[in-house]
Amino acid sequence: MKIIFFSADMSIIHEWKMRDKESNILEIDNYEALISLLKILDDYIVIIDYDSVSHSVNKMLSTNTLPKNVIVLERIPEIVTGKMLIAKGVKAYGNTRMLKMHYSQMLETVKNSKIWTYPELTQALTHNIRKSSLTSEAESLIEHRLTEKEKEVIYAILEGLTNDAIAYELDITQRTVKAHISSIFSKLHVNDRVSLILLLKS
Repeated sequence: MKIIFFSADMSIIHEWKMRDKESNILEIDNYEALISLLKILDDYIVIIDYDSVSHSVNKMLSTNTLPKNVIVLERIPEIVTGKMLIAKGVKAYGNTRMLKMHYSQMLETVKNSKIWTYPELTQALTHNIRKSSLTSEAESLIEHRLTEKEKEVIYAILEGLTNDAIAYELDITQRTVKAHISSIFSKLHVNDRVSLILLLKS
């Protein structure tokens, strides 16, 4: 899998390359070159420096040409920006200068077709939806596909509870919580909590 660094700021690209010495990396500094490159690649992740090429990201969003695996990083990540980007199909959003450990987790998450966000953004996405605000379609989906215990777990997720808190609240083990969550994801055809929230909000 190719990793494409897209930034007009070469110091940022250099910084990212120092953080990721294992990947097969390509560097791009303009929109036209990126679009041309993506036409000939199948397996890739594009990591975008939002601070220097936001106009290109906005162009892709407005023309519905966002590539399939896009990560957007920003020097000062904002929850409102993150919510918008994730809702539009961006697979990860976070800090341009995140630690190598977080960068590796983010890359692995996206490689596994899941959505990655930093904890505050994940919490904001979760808190944005409550059981009472679910559409009748979302309630029907939950009602018809999930067991009673899975319903309890999904509503706890919607309240923003962690696995630990869900286990405590429902008086079950963390292992059982993980099993229920895995089953919920499978039955609703999502890969992670953020995808679940986006499904139920739509």
